Amino acid sequence: MTFAEFQKLGHLSRQDIYLETFRQNRKSIRIKNEMTAVKNLGLIFDATLRISNNKGFQAMTMRDLSRETGLSMGALYSYFSSKEELLEMLQRQGRNVTRQILEERINVEKDPSTRLRAAIRTHIYLSEIMHPWFYFSYMEAKNLKNGEGQKAIASELYTEKLLADILKQGKDEGVFFMPDHQLTASIIKAMLQDWYLKRWKYAKRKVSVEKYTRLVLAFVEAFCLKTSLP
Repeated sequence: MTFAEFQKLGHLSRQDIYLETFRQNRKSIRIKNEMTAVKNLGLIFDATLRISNNKGFQAMTMRDLSRETGLSMGALYSYFSSKEELLEMLQRQGRNVTRQILEERINVEKDPSTRLRAAIRTHIYLSEIMHPWFYFSYMEAKNLKNGEGQKAIASELYTEKLLADILKQGKDEGVFFMPDHQLTASIIKAMLQDWYLKRWKYAKRKVSVEKYTRLVLAFVEAFCLKTSLP
């Protein structure tokens, strides 16, 4: 599947993400008009990602966010009570979307090699579409407090475990031949992260998302399979 095909089939809309965020936080958001709330959540989320990925979330002030969104300070506090709550909302919603789409793409496949390809493609393509959030999530996870910090760690381990389970399935079925499925999953996870954490490097070298995906797949298949699949 190409990146363009994934975009068409993924049904991933920012509007859907903002709408889901509103519905999940309906009790705490003081704006009850759904259309207005969804529109302003989009402004808030997009501005937060832009500012944070430029100078860091902790350095971002509410005045920065007000200026960037065009919303007053009072209007901003109608959606969250603090910067910490905003951070948690952003992290939580991104995790939910990522997990949902990964599971949808992987669970339709049966054999381990196809499932592994689907997991790798989906993760890289998702991180391309949601690049600001992926980068933000990784960089700001350390600032999450209490249970949210543990959830961020669990999310990181979730993707690795998902890959490890597929690799173990393939090893048990005699499809994969790597010596350590858990360590292999960790290495694959690092390659997936490299795409969104060091995107500037690949942009400078004119490496497209499809070219990077093909290369990761070739590396993984060469290591895991007796013979690389076409």
